[in-house]
Amino acid sequence: MTLCRQLFITGIPASGKSYLAKKLAEKTGGVVVLLDELREELAKKNEVYKKWTNFYWDKDEAIYYQNTPPDQLWGDLVRQSEGLWPGFMERIDSYRNETRPVIFECVNILPHLARRDIKFPGVCLIGKSYEEILSRNKKDPRWGKTQELQEMEAREFFFVERPRYQAEAEKYGYAVFLGADDAFDAAYNLLMKSFNE
Repeated sequence: MTLCRQLFITGIPASGKSYLAKKLAEKTGGVVVLLDELREELAKKNEVYKKWTNFYWDKDEAIYYQNTPPDQLWGDLVRQSEGLWPGFMERIDSYRNETRPVIFECVNILPHLARRDIKFPGVCLIGKSYEEILSRNKKDPRWGKTQELQEMEAREFFFVERPRYQAEAEKYGYAVFLGADDAFDAAYNLLMKSFNE
């Protein structure tokens, strides 16, 4: 039984996950846990976590995106997510007795991992358009320092990761939304309902 209201938000970068988490926390008096920010802490614990935390940083971004097929790009994200997952689950479990609603947000909460190990609901955000993802990525770059690299990232997020997140979320029964505003009501209802499950 869930001891507090909990929800996870996953999906492609720049799709509005953090914004949705913040809005939900404001409405419910809840707490937001940005698991993306846990990576550096995990990297200090052991070499396995460090390998996956630094997986992208250790590469030449332009060469990586130019030479890596789409299925391998997705496979790399899956492997990174699975490599970091034990550390993420440890953090998630640490909130089991939290009395406030808890919203976990991270690109690495892949639906197949969530379905296997997480006992509370979640939603997936996939972005409305490439142009919107690019605009948000320019404001808050994920990796690249130049416009060319940021465009490469946005294309990968939208055209490679997006359909795969959607397919996996739908396969495992998680609702898919284009953005935070579209998802808010459903996410709020899931968060409130999770207390009684």
